[in-house]
Amino acid sequence: MKLNEKKIKILLTAEKLFAENGFDGTTIRKISREAKINIAMVSYYFGSKEKLLEALLIYRISDLGTEFDSIVTSKGDYFEKIDAFIEMVVKHIHKNRRTHKIVSFEYSNPFRKIDFKIYENYKKENFTILAQFIKNGQDEGVFSKDVNIQMIIPTILGTYFHLYYNKQFYKDLLGLANQTETDNYVHNQLTLHIKQTIKALLTYEK
Repeated sequence: MKLNEKKIKILLTAEKLFAENGFDGTTIRKISREAKINIAMVSYYFGSKEKLLEALLIYRISDLGTEFDSIVTSKGDYFEKIDAFIEMVVKHIHKNRRTHKIVSFEYSNPFRKIDFKIYENYKKENFTILAQFIKNGQDEGVFSKDVNIQMIIPTILGTYFHLYYNKQFYKDLLGLANQTETDNYVHNQLTLHIKQTIKALLTYEK
């Protein structure tokens, strides 16, 4: 998907409005007005609100596989690469948490006419890279043979989003006064906790 500056501005504006007002509560006209781009141009680029959301999802996920592949092929041992992978995923979902919020609502909506196939294909490709990496580690005796590979990414995402969807509770519990302190907690303590959890799962023997 080739994106120019105007297309990216439209996508980011749509992401913000979808997250704040919901998919149904956001119109192409609102997106156009907020982005300060002619409504005809928005329709020309994306065709419909549904196609705009499809493009947004692809925009946010398309580079993950390339990033992880570069981690896998870089220098370092398996655990250093797992740490780098988790840091990458947490940074990505924290930065794009608005998009993930949209997906969580729209993906489970059976009445929404949105094509998630390309998005799902990217997710499958990313999982394949992770699965092969873990299998290689198992073959070399680094990782346990009893790893539930399919649950590695859900464990990372689930831990992060439990904090995110209960952020007011955790702000009080952890004494996080503002967004900067929350960001620091996510990128340091939370990321470290997830690293410890995933590495424990990868090495645990029954």
